[in-house]
Amino acid sequence: MTGQKLRVYREFRNYSQEYIAEKLGITQNAYSRIETNQTRITAERLRQIAEILSIPLTCLMSDSEPELNFGV
Repeated sequence: MTGQKLRVYREFRNYSQEYIAEKLGITQNAYSRIETNQTRITAERLRQIAEILSIPLTCLMSDSEPELNFGV
């Protein structure tokens, strides 16, 4: 579910996978594997992505569906 949420929030911000990957210092392929849940993600990496997406970390850690009304 985390990967799907990342994609939803990334697309909501109109960010490409390449943009997020560049900010994280990883390849686009590595980031793609995060979104498709093909690789484990550390809590620190999740925090970094939440910061890039300007969303609370709790949005990514909860089991609920993505909410897109976080003060855009």
